Amino acid sequence: MEHHQIEFRSVSLDYRLPNEGHIRSIKEWAIRRLTRRLSFRRIRALSDVSFNLDAHQTMGVIGHNGAGKSTLLRIAAGILQPSSGVATMRGAMAPIIELGTGFEAELSGRENIFFNGALLGRSWTDMQARVDDIVEFSELEEFIDNPIRTYSTGMVARLAFAIATTVDAKILLLDEVLSVGDQHFQQKCDQRMAEFRKRGVTTVLVSHSLETIVRMCDLVLWLDHGEVKGLGPAAEVVEDYRAWVAEQ
Repeated sequence: MEHHQIEFRSVSLDYRLPNEGHIRSIKEWAIRRLTRRLSFRRIRALSDVSFNLDAHQTMGVIGHNGAGKSTLLRIAAGILQPSSGVATMRGAMAPIIELGTGFEAELSGRENIFFNGALLGRSWTDMQARVDDIVEFSELEEFIDNPIRTYSTGMVARLAFAIATTVDAKILLLDEVLSVGDQHFQQKCDQRMAEFRKRGVTTVLVSHSLETIVRMCDLVLWLDHGEVKGLGPAAEVVEDYRAWVAEQ
């Protein structure tokens, strides 16, 4: 049986939300809960999503806000469990699901490198060997000993990307990271992503920048209200998506 680096088989995810708009107090909510008179509604965030990704492949995920893109990444990262279907990841993973996730605001950038590395399963000794490369790539030498709360969004993105792509990983999950930063830094990111592809790293990239998606991805998954609307070569799916957006 062929093994893929990332494999989604008929993955769906439902959220159960209580119909509590007409409930006037916590006491009433508790009574309804205890007497089983509290009703729920189901919201489907992902519906029957299937795809396979092998080493060296980069897949972009596109769609409007609320289409299910970040939900898909959270399932791939193991943060969420699917309601049905199977999501399988094979290999060490480095996720950047949301800017600032894995950082402590009061710690310095340098301290957060070790903190974030620990969350990714890396030892202090391992991160100590990588810290200079991380700081150099992020171009934050002047600010690395300042608290993260003083960083701009772009600075946080640069540090997060530098950490995730400096540690050895077989799977990289990126959510809107490459679109933050100036052209010089984006070129550095492009070069590093090309190196990752040569090394066999499998990448899933969520981005609203269609130019970035076409430039960096082999495949594109187009989601609409949690359903797969397109899956195929990047240029073709992005062209279909643009035409669909123009019609709306």
